[in-house]
Amino acid sequence: MNKKFKLFLVSVYNSYSHLFTPRWIVLVFDLSVIFFTFFIAFTIRANFEFKEYPIEPEIPQAFFVTFTYFIAFLLFKSYSGIIRHTGLNDAYRIFQATASAFLFLLGYGIFVRLMKIDQPWTYSFAVILIHFLLSYFLLMGFRIVVKTVISKLIRSRSDQRQNVVIYGAGSAGIITRNALASDPNTLFDIIAFADDNTNKASKMIEGVPVLLPEQVLNEKFVSKNDIGLLIIAIQKLSIAKRAEVVEKAIELGLEVKIVPPIENWIRGQLSSTQLRVIRIEELLEREPIKLDNEHVATELRDKVVMVTGAAGSIGSEIVRQVLQYNPEKIILVDQAESALYDLMFEIKSSNKLSPFANRAIVQIANINDRFRMGQIFEEFKPHLVYHAAAYKHVPLMEENPYEAVLVNVFGTRTVADLAVEFKVQKFVMISTDKAVNPTNVMGATKRIAEIYIQSLSNGATQFITTRFGNVLGSNGSVIPLFRKQIEKGGPVTLTHKDIIRYFMTIPEACNLVLEAGSMGKGEEIFIFDMGKPIKIFDLARKMIRLSGLEPEKDIKIIETGLRPGEKLFEELLSGDENTLQTYHPKIMRSKVREYDANDVKTLIAKLGEVLLEGNMFSIVKKMKEIVPEFISNNSVFEDLDKPRLE
Repeated sequence: MNKKFKLFLVSVYNSYSHLFTPRWIVLVFDLSVIFFTFFIAFTIRANFEFKEYPIEPEIPQAFFVTFTYFIAFLLFKSYSGIIRHTGLNDAYRIFQATASAFLFLLGYGIFVRLMKIDQPWTYSFAVILIHFLLSYFLLMGFRIVVKTVISKLIRSRSDQRQNVVIYGAGSAGIITRNALASDPNTLFDIIAFADDNTNKASKMIEGVPVLLPEQVLNEKFVSKNDIGLLIIAIQKLSIAKRAEVVEKAIELGLEVKIVPPIENWIRGQLSSTQLRVIRIEELLEREPIKLDNEHVATELRDKVVMVTGAAGSIGSEIVRQVLQYNPEKIILVDQAESALYDLMFEIKSSNKLSPFANRAIVQIANINDRFRMGQIFEEFKPHLVYHAAAYKHVPLMEENPYEAVLVNVFGTRTVADLAVEFKVQKFVMISTDKAVNPTNVMGATKRIAEIYIQSLSNGATQFITTRFGNVLGSNGSVIPLFRKQIEKGGPVTLTHKDIIRYFMTIPEACNLVLEAGSMGKGEEIFIFDMGKPIKIFDLARKMIRLSGLEPEKDIKIIETGLRPGEKLFEELLSGDENTLQTYHPKIMRSKVREYDANDVKTLIAKLGEVLLEGNMFSIVKKMKEIVPEFISNNSVFEDLDKPRLE
């Protein structure tokens, strides 16, 4: 097409693209096609012998046929679609209308012949069959041509075209290709399908070649075809395989997007706008944990369950999972009213959880308020308590040891003592890997809390501790922080290039909490298999590349230095601990040092006395006496360790 003429068409389209053809014009055009197509059908049937078969006598028949189609068009509203957005639904409506008209004409013609009725609009069966086929072809063909031309004009406006490979040549892959091809505003050109099925390799699907992944995901093919995006369309791709494919795409500098699950498609149809960038959490996921669901169900069914810190990332997920095990009631305790409101709204609007929404009871309370917490225990008499309420931000707690001790130690003591008083069957505490050889105030408070609840384990209430590392996507975790920084254009900040952390997903961690809680008999500290440690620097680079950007070129990565109390490596066991296997391969039982209950109560009481003085150095000093392995790192409290280390 001449470039000037093409630019002229684009300018015309831009001027009138906001306008749509009125439906009555479409209807008049469709009827015109029906009317004149009848004469074409007659001419074909007459083998173009006009002298032997004159057209004039066929005019009444043409009007009768056109009127019949007019009624069918009105019934099925085949003219109501927007031509530039013609899709399968429009094709189906046009087929319904034309096929209905054809069948009526066929039936009417048979009736007239059987009854031997003489009338001017009697027609040949061959003519109406040819007419039906031609009409449908022309009506749909015109719409497709208009849609294609407009699509070409729209696409020619953009110089930001992106060549794409779709991973998966199955039904979801084909639907993805069709969704992109049918969307006139899409900026994607499909270059190839990649599929592991050797039977599909070297074949074509709707004009797009199918190649093996190794033929596509290599530097030569990507460079030659200027590929910029990989779309993963396989719905049931294993986690390991997905990670492998994405890792390879990242190495090649490709942006990666994923097709959402079919149940999330809008009205059962996929739109190009629903494609989403794959999240780093999906690369760090592990294969789903196999739970002893019956064991957990027996533990929770028809029980009253209390969750403290229910509005937090861990607490809220415990609530979601416990609800599905049919408890009698679940008591949501937190002082964060807005977050609790959001959680209850989610529960009530969730198809999965809404049937149990009436069993969830919100209680706004501070776990340090013994009177208020006593009221809650008195009213609901829980059978099980999942204690997730705690301060967890290391740098903030390093600056605020009073609050850290007040909530993490004495708040835990309040809830644990009430659990004993009201004869709760099980008390499950959510701890952290930072409690092991703590280098910060937060970790030390969690270790003291562990020690305290272990000292209570000889009574009727079974006290169980679960200890794990970072969870993906939790409030305040590094991944949401990096994501926000990338969205703002950087820089991405991390404290040290060599820092390493363990990660697991929130649902995975809470699954294991429920499993460990059901298997615990009291006194145990359960440690979860956190998988392989992850270097945070590598995590940041992957997240930048997943966003279609280049580290250091598009987004800078800056080291800010270790924060107070932070250490390079987290541990799940201290030097004097070891583990024993349980029946679950991802849950181990720690053998820890035992403390005398009276000694622990005395130590906690003395810590309380120091707490009332309000001097943060005195508070931390007393904590170090209770937890001798607490050695501060990069903190103002390092001076307290010098006499101990000399």
